[in-house]
Amino acid sequence: MSELSNSAEVNFESYPPIFRRRPESQNQNFDTAVADAINNVDIPDSDPIPVIDLQCLSLDSLGEACRDWGLFRLVNHGIPPALLSQLQDHASKLFSLSFEFKQSLFGSPLSYFWGTPALTPSGAALLRGPQKSISWVEGFNVPLGPLSQLEPEDPVLASFRLLLEEYGKHLARLATTIFEAMVMKLNLNLEEVKSNLSESTGYVRIYRYPLHSMANSTWGLDAHTDSSVLSILSQYEVGGLEVLKDNKWLQVKPLSNTLLVNLGDMMQAISNDEYKSAEHRVKLNKQKERISICYFVFPDEGSVIRSSKYKPFTYTDFRARVQEELKTLGFKVGLRNFKLTRAS
Repeated sequence: MSELSNSAEVNFESYPPIFRRRPESQNQNFDTAVADAINNVDIPDSDPIPVIDLQCLSLDSLGEACRDWGLFRLVNHGIPPALLSQLQDHASKLFSLSFEFKQSLFGSPLSYFWGTPALTPSGAALLRGPQKSISWVEGFNVPLGPLSQLEPEDPVLASFRLLLEEYGKHLARLATTIFEAMVMKLNLNLEEVKSNLSESTGYVRIYRYPLHSMANSTWGLDAHTDSSVLSILSQYEVGGLEVLKDNKWLQVKPLSNTLLVNLGDMMQAISNDEYKSAEHRVKLNKQKERISICYFVFPDEGSVIRSSKYKPFTYTDFRARVQEELKTLGFKVGLRNFKLTRAS
């Protein structure tokens, strides 16, 4: 019987070695400024995130959410709750495997990563600048295009592939529907910008954020914007996602059978800055792990983004520039590199 089909409950041995430090062995002299930044978060009594109902889609409500938040909660999205639950269960089983087995299990085009969310186009972890601290996250990177060609030997991994294929079809449908609605609201020519979102570029990342006794001084993911056109997130019972709104960080509560749609840098450029790419981060939890599943979709290869605010560029241009920034600076400059400046 394979290790995958005999996996046990999650434990410290399933974490990458650097994540296994017990509380007594951890350095208690953490940066109090970092702790203050993490704790300086508003926890609203009610859920302030805009809600978009896909069954009765309002272009005005969608435009307002994209303009003011760059993020919204999607309901009546048509993905069966059973599928979301099965994906969560399979992800938990995969993450519960030993670190060494996870490294050996995933190979091109699928990949396993930890310590950083920044990956090369091949799915390998991208080493960031020398001063960049580690991100307390591990995950699986799954390009959806090649999935149908893969035939994993282990039955659990094979079942997970089938679930992801089904999930990917739903996500492509959602991304296309939402993108076309945004384009309509922006009064853009759909034929001219249609290639700015390509289903063939879609991939899924499944993240696990370990529980951590010093969660108040450690990031799962630090503050960033996504480089995608759209990102569609399924998060479960454990919170930790925070979004920056009006210079304040707000907790985004996990609500069952809802998805979070996040606009990325590409959509901000396509919209001539009318819509914004949402800045967000993830903090750890002291008592529970957090597992989330996120879909990212991008412009077609070679598709040129033309905007009144930016020089013409392709996503390939953008990605190459960002990867170089992460390696040399440790952070993403992103859209500012392509911004047009007015002649004085």
